[in-house]
Amino acid sequence: MTEPTTPPVPTTDVLIVGAGPAGLALACALADAGLRCQVLEQAPLAALEAPAEDGRDIALTHRARRILTRLGLWERLPTDEIAPLKTAQVTNGDSPFVLPFSGRADGHAQLGWLVPNHRIRQACYAGAVARTAAVTLTGDAQVTALSHDAQGAQVTLADGRVLRAPLVVAADSRFSTLRRLAGIGARMLDFGRTAIVCRMQHSLPHDGTAHECFLHGHTLAMLPMAGQQSSAVWTVTSDGAAELMALPEADFAARVDEAFGHRLGTLSPAGERHSYPLVAVYAERFFAPRFVLVGDAAVGMHPVTAHGYNFGLYGVEVLARELAQAHAEGRDLGATPPLARYAEEHRRVTLPIYLGTNTVVKLFTNDSRPAKLAREAIVRATNWLPPVQRAITRQLTGDTTQPLWQALLPPLPPLPPVPGWATRWATRRSA
Repeated sequence: MTEPTTPPVPTTDVLIVGAGPAGLALACALADAGLRCQVLEQAPLAALEAPAEDGRDIALTHRARRILTRLGLWERLPTDEIAPLKTAQVTNGDSPFVLPFSGRADGHAQLGWLVPNHRIRQACYAGAVARTAAVTLTGDAQVTALSHDAQGAQVTLADGRVLRAPLVVAADSRFSTLRRLAGIGARMLDFGRTAIVCRMQHSLPHDGTAHECFLHGHTLAMLPMAGQQSSAVWTVTSDGAAELMALPEADFAARVDEAFGHRLGTLSPAGERHSYPLVAVYAERFFAPRFVLVGDAAVGMHPVTAHGYNFGLYGVEVLARELAQAHAEGRDLGATPPLARYAEEHRRVTLPIYLGTNTVVKLFTNDSRPAKLAREAIVRATNWLPPVQRAITRQLTGDTTQPLWQALLPPLPPLPPVPGWATRWATRRSA
């Protein structure tokens, strides 16, 4: 008869699986709260220290910038690669109507800032390394099993190592292996489209304006980057992506220029092309016993509303706050109450925008006549209703946690006080 094995003693407070920008930002936040973290990443650490340029440029909201600043990560971004996003314009096919958005509608000089994704990854890695007293980074670590008991959770790595902590966090992408190992399903919406991204140099200034052009059969976004460059994000049906990826550089630039209507002058490639299939993901639950999801493992957005990494940072802020409070009060980090509070708040903030974004994408990429008429009506109505524009702008800047429908409602006047039964009885007696 074999003796029961004793679980390994926890060597850290929180195990974070996935050293992307969400996982590393969480490690920084927890370290600042006095917690010890070990971050497991299946890629080598050298790839984290100097991440390759991947063509993706991230629009950061005001709330996201405040979170990064609080963690000391904003100051690690190269200032010459941070581009202010002053205004945005949405166009619908060949309609003359434009739907404009400006940060001034929400009291800001700009809507947000655009930063290359690999620079954000680099800054988050540097921030985690600067906290080596509390953060341990482990590369070449592939998790193959996950389990838990009343005292803690543990992961098994491909090389046989077993690591244990009171809480395990999955931050390993929208196609999370850890989420599956935890038995948590996810809604996945495959749009059947591929985003081709490429940095473009142009002869005319962009004036800090982002353009989202819903064209017939495809969508083109031009995002203003530092200098006289823009990030072109061309979303096409996946069966047509290979042809565009195979075009010579000059031909591809000419096709983008034609689709955009030559509004930025002559275009020329300023970086490599990259392609990404578009799949939106929303986890059925954000936590399980001694296990929690953050970043894209919880919510993976379509990029059209630029909420992806911002939602990751919002979740990091809320989860770190709950765990810091539990730690300060000497409570179990893997207990249900703090994880449930995080899940409730994160779902309240993200679910309406997730569903709304998917609805907008479906409507604005549908080329049927009823859909075209509906799009035109929406663009016109939003132009005629400034409160709607302001409400949408508040969601874009990240300076509200209200659902959009609630932000649209005018404030209600306070109700007059209702006299109690004693007051009413005394009034009747005196009469």
